[in-house]
Amino acid sequence: MHSDWPVRGPRIPDQLCRFGRPNLGIILDAREGPVIQVREPTLLPDAAGVHPVHGTVTSLDDVTLTLTDAEREAAGEAFASSARALEGRPLDDEELLTEAELTGLRLPRRVLEALRRFRRHGNDAGAVLIRNMPTDAAAPATPADGFLPRWSDLPVATFGQLAVASTVGDVIAYADEKAGRIVQDVVPVEGAERRQENSGTVYLELHTEDGFHPHKPDFITLMCVRPDHGRRAHTVVGAAARALPLLSARSTAVLREPLFRLKVSSSFGDGSTGLCTDPLPVLSGTAAAPDLLADFHAMEPLREDAAAALEELKSAFLATLRGGVLEEGDLLVVDNRTAIHGRSEFAARFDGTDRWLRRCFAVTDIRRSRAVRPPGSRVCESLRTIGLFVPDASPAPTLRIEDPACTGS
Repeated sequence: MHSDWPVRGPRIPDQLCRFGRPNLGIILDAREGPVIQVREPTLLPDAAGVHPVHGTVTSLDDVTLTLTDAEREAAGEAFASSARALEGRPLDDEELLTEAELTGLRLPRRVLEALRRFRRHGNDAGAVLIRNMPTDAAAPATPADGFLPRWSDLPVATFGQLAVASTVGDVIAYADEKAGRIVQDVVPVEGAERRQENSGTVYLELHTEDGFHPHKPDFITLMCVRPDHGRRAHTVVGAAARALPLLSARSTAVLREPLFRLKVSSSFGDGSTGLCTDPLPVLSGTAAAPDLLADFHAMEPLREDAAAALEELKSAFLATLRGGVLEEGDLLVVDNRTAIHGRSEFAARFDGTDRWLRRCFAVTDIRRSRAVRPPGSRVCESLRTIGLFVPDASPAPTLRIEDPACTGS
């Protein structure tokens, strides 16, 4: 794992008007590692001449757990056995999910203890990395369309990921996202390279996962099946515990006010555009252990002081990023309540050998979403079905989500 990579990022002029923030990207330099720099501004062509901010992207070594080969083999045999016994079941099956949770007890005690501690208390990295997880002997080709045909094509990796996700919470999924799959494939899709979605290859902005959803994930698990060819795709995490101490008291106070709207991801829902939340705060909860909801691509401040506070927050995150390249058998768990994450740009070949992560979500209490899930299912119904859209004067409907539901999951 690389450490202490130099990072250069923008110091955003205070006079920038709201909604006009430039996009930031991580550009990898073979000599220096990932470099945060300004991309083409979204709305302000004159904003490119900003001043650099120096910082570091440090490794996750202090929150990394590595299975020995013997531990990996023992857990892999247990996962393979459970997968064979339940091969014909869908992943959205309570018996299968219970089996994955129980089979997870075959993971080393130190790993289970660390994951449960992380669930209850978090950490100042906002993440835990497990290395040398069991994988399948022969992974199929990276799915070109972003969908593995059958979970049983990767039985060991699937059960291992479900086991870890079930240790930090209750597995959950969303009908609007990846066809409601419990374990989702994160791969580059030809033609979607420049999208701010998991199907793209451009820099993926730091964001809270599905922050617009009233039952957003509390934890994200990312399992690496296949890294990218050039090892240029760095997954980065920004933790509130490290970034917030760098903020001014004024910006911290503004970030606690409902002065921000979050757009619904274009990869989520029925493809409608212009959907967004009601005004909500970026920070909530206690001052000592706040919850965080941020997205530097899809979040819009509603006042100039809110825009300045959001830029200050972004600079603080860029100065405190953690992360690195995920290799085969790496499983990253991100605390979606207190940390945001992103990914650097990389190149895809679209030949079946591209980067391939698998993603699974968990919440601390599945019961909270019981009203929006079919009986016996872990998949939340579509936003439109659960009635979060209301008539609006604009051509596209507006998504309305109450603040408490959106900020406290």
